[in-house]
Parts: sequence; structure tokens; C-alpha cells
Amino acid sequence: MGVDVPGLVAVVVFYVFILVIGIWGSKKSKKVEKTCADSKSEVTIVGGRNINALVGVFTMTATWVGGGYIMGTAEAVYTPTQGLIWAIGPPAYVINLFLGGLFFAKPMRSKRYVTMLDPFQNRYGNVFTATLLLPALVSDILWVACILAALGGTMSVILGLSSAISIVISAAVSIIYTFLGGLYSVAYTDIIQLCFIFVSLWLCIPFLLLSPAVTDITPTAHLNQSSGHAWLGELELADAGKWADDVLLLALGGLAYQALYQRILSAASSAQAQITCFAAAGTIFIMGIPSVVIGVVAASADWNQTRYGLPPPFERGDAGKILPLALQNLTPTWVSVLGVGSVAAAVMSSMDSVLLSSASMFTQNIYKTTLRKQASQRELQWVIRLSVLLVGLAGTGLAFGDDSVFSLWILSGDLVYCIIFPQLVCVLHCRCANTYGAMSGYVVGLLLRLMSGEPVLRIPPILLYPGWREENGVIKQYFPYRTLAMLSSVISQLKMQYLSTLSVPQTLTRGAFWYKCLLFYSFEGSLFKCHPNRELHLSHSFLNHLIFRTISARPSLTCLSFFFCRNLSNALLEDISTHFQQAILHIEI
Repeated sequence: MGVDVPGLVAVVVFYVFILVIGIWGSKKSKKVEKTCADSKSEVTIVGGRNINALVGVFTMTATWVGGGYIMGTAEAVYTPTQGLIWAIGPPAYVINLFLGGLFFAKPMRSKRYVTMLDPFQNRYGNVFTATLLLPALVSDILWVACILAALGGTMSVILGLSSAISIVISAAVSIIYTFLGGLYSVAYTDIIQLCFIFVSLWLCIPFLLLSPAVTDITPTAHLNQSSGHAWLGELELADAGKWADDVLLLALGGLAYQALYQRILSAASSAQAQITCFAAAGTIFIMGIPSVVIGVVAASADWNQTRYGLPPPFERGDAGKILPLALQNLTPTWVSVLGVGSVAAAVMSSMDSVLLSSASMFTQNIYKTTLRKQASQRELQWVIRLSVLLVGLAGTGLAFGDDSVFSLWILSGDLVYCIIFPQLVCVLHCRCANTYGAMSGYVVGLLLRLMSGEPVLRIPPILLYPGWREENGVIKQYFPYRTLAMLSSVISQLKMQYLSTLSVPQTLTRGAFWYKCLLFYSFEGSLFKCHPNRELHLSHSFLNHLIFRTISARPSLTCLSFFFCRNLSNALLEDISTHFQQAILHIEI
């Protein structure tokens, strides 16, 4: 097949347009840097916390609606062994964003964090935070590989262009405008890309449904006319564990992505962050409907009436490319070119977010706090840009490795679900969280996940759970082993936190560093404040029952409690405050 020159020209024009919007966004970012009270690096990462609600909804939606979402959903619906019931992306992401808005947006935004790793750094320190960056980075690189593989497959099918060339060009465009403008470039290009995805995919649907090769798309219509499977799919009891595992991986694992919190933290307020999550949940579901329809049409089509012929795509191993194949063979050429543009837009809308999220975490939580504490703002901005380039190159390299977009899509969320998500739940919602519990949870989650094996990477399992099967010489687990690893990590953290408090009741554990804090007290409002992250609360007033307690961000201080006092005079209260201040200033942790 030769190169489709008109289609290629149309895609190039679209890329140039996106690049121009990205460059315009970078100029807007520079203007904001001059007027914003936040540092330049924070403007790059969270847009100066000045992204309005509408732009926030667009960029949140565009982040999740990537090449993996569009092509992975169509692939799942079309595949004879899966069907519609296995197209878990749209409902899982709806759950993901509702949970994010309800339980994670407010605690993260109200404390003005810059990245997802900030709460870990505040509570556990720099070393443990660095260990969390690794699974997050691996996950982001796999996500980049997933969406680039989706684009490469699409362009090679419809335009006749080499998959490698398509991947390299698309990656270069995304890297360039993310490199230049940070979150502002990402957000404004997301608006254009999402609009194009919506219009082009929905425009393809009537042509697909009216194709002569498609005669029956009812739920009872058999896949590929002969395989005996209906596109609705079946969920047998033996497969229920794997299905639930995949749904929870996307729904809960998605809560541990920096790309999500980048949008939450860029909102003007906590309420706006929550509204952004809820609104994006609805738009993401709507954006998944065209992919489902394309999968249904491809499953019901008589491929013998098309240029593709028999055997059908699944039997040739082309299920991962079913979306571009359906557009190429069941729609006019100009419509299929629009489909290519929609996939390209989806790829760039997710890729730029992933590139910026990884670069943000490394710069903010590793380089700035550990490697170069005295780094200037200009230096930090260049570190972000260099990190964007390196992550983009790594993801681009992996994009040539696997043809199954759906497999890469699932694998990208694997590590964050088993390791980072349980850590995030505990650090945000468990006051007694400490380093001992976090370390034990990390090790337990990682070991259980590694010992369960991974068919995509050809890693054999050490632990064989109930219901395992050997398929084509590869052992596959049908037990929800990822969810087991996640729950085991949470339980391990809680148990270890409890045991560590029992081992040092009402005492302070010694360590390597002095914890220097400055105690400020105020009689107004009956509140003692202890910096950082410590508060001494008084119940009622000074002349009634008073309860002193510290809320500590350090694990060694979580058990420290004070005493009940009754009818203290102001003079005595000041004396207690002075002694408390002196004690805190000489604590070794």
C-alpha cells in the first residue's frame, strides 16, 4: 500500500496547528510568570493555580481520553473472547473521577501541594519519596508507549506511513510544545484536541453504520459472522476475578497518577477542583461511546465484502488495530483520515500530560529537595524541560515493542495500583501513618505483585492463585491478584503503624536528625500552632477542661500525647507553653 498523500498532508496541517497553539500557550505561561506570586517552576507545573473551570474540565477529560482509551475500548469490544462487557475503560474512569472528586481533590488542593508526592515528602521525608517516584515513572513511560503504539498502528493502516515514522513525529510534536510551555501549553492544546476527537469520531459513526458490509449489529449478532460469539460478550464465573481486577485497577489505580492531581492542583479552589472531577467523569463516558460503536460494527461486519477480505482481523492478529481497520474498510477515505486525526489528537492530549507529570515529580520532589536545594527557578525550569525530553524518548522507544494497546494500557496502571495507591490512601486519610508502615506496605505490595508474574513481560509467576490457567505455554492468573496485593499493602501499613505505636508508647524515637520546630501560641481561638505540621488544640476555653495533643507529620511523634488540665490561669498556661516549646526544640528524631 502506498502512502496516502492527501491524508498525510491533512495530518501534517493538524500537527502544525497543534504546535502553534502549544507555542501560544508557552507565551501565555511567560506572561503569567511575571504577574503570579508563585515561583516560575510552579507556574510551569500547576499553571499558577489559575486554570478556570471550563479549561480544567477539557484538560482533565483529554488526559484520560488517550490513544489507549479510544483504541483499547474498540479492541475489547471487537475481540471474540471479550466483547462489550470487557470494555471497562469508560465505566472505570467514571468511577475513578467521582472517587477523586469526593475523597482526594479537597485534601490535596486545600493544602496547596504542587505534586502528588508532596504529602509523602512532608510526612516520610526525601528518601522514601524517591522510592515512590520509580513506579510512578515506569507507569508513565508505559502509558506513553501505549498511546504512541495506538497512533503508530492507526497511521500505518490508513495512511500507509511507517509506524516508526508516525511514532517519532507525533512524539516530537508533543515533546516540543510541552518542553516550551508547561501546563499552559498542555491545557490549551487539550481543548483543541478534545474538540477534534469528539467531532471526528462521532462523524465517523453514521458512515460505519451505513456500510454495505454491516447488516446486523444486534446484541445476538455473531462476531465475524462465524465465530459463534456475540459482541455483547460473556462473563463466566471463572473470569469474574480477572474482570473485577481490571476494573478496580483502572478505577482505583487511576487515583494514583500525577496527571490527575496536576489538574486538581491547578484549580483556583478546592470546590473548583471537585467540580472539575465530576464534570470530567461525564464527558469521559461520552467520549468512549464512539469507540464502543466502532468495535460493535467491526465485530458485526462481513469482512469478506471489504478490501481486507478473509480471514478477519482477529484471526490475523490485528485486533489491536481494529479501529483504523474499520475506518479504512468501512468508511470513505476522507472520513478515515478524520479518524486518524482523532487518534493523533487523543495521543498528544494524553502524552503531553504524562510527560509533564513525570518531569514535575522529579523536579519538585527529587531535584529541588534532595539533589540541588539551592537551585534557581531558571535551573528548575530547565530540569523540567530535560525531564520531559528523557521521559518522551523512553516512552517512544518502548512504543515499538507490543502490538496490543489494551495490554499496555492495563500494564501502565499496574504498579501505581499495587504500590502508590495504598500509600496515597494512608498518607491522606490516616493520621497515624508513619514511615514504618509505609515501608512495610511498599515491600508487601511490590513482592506480591512481582511474585504473581506478568504474561505481557513473560515473567513466570511464583505464586499460583486459584483459577490459574496455562494458555499457549504461558501461565495466566484469573484471581484478582493485583487487588490482593493492593489490599495487603494497605493492611500491612495499618498493622505496622499500630505495632510501631505500641513499641514506643508516649515516647519519642531517636533517629539521625534534629527536628527543629518553632512553637507559636495564641490565646485567640484557643489554638496552639506548632510549625511545621503540628497543632496543639485546646478544647473549649482556658478556664474549662483543656486537652493538649500534637498532630505530627513525623511518625516518631504520632504517639505523643499530653494531659488534661482544669481551670488553668493564663500565667500557668504561659508557663506550660514555654516548657513545651523548650522540649520540642530539643527533640531528636
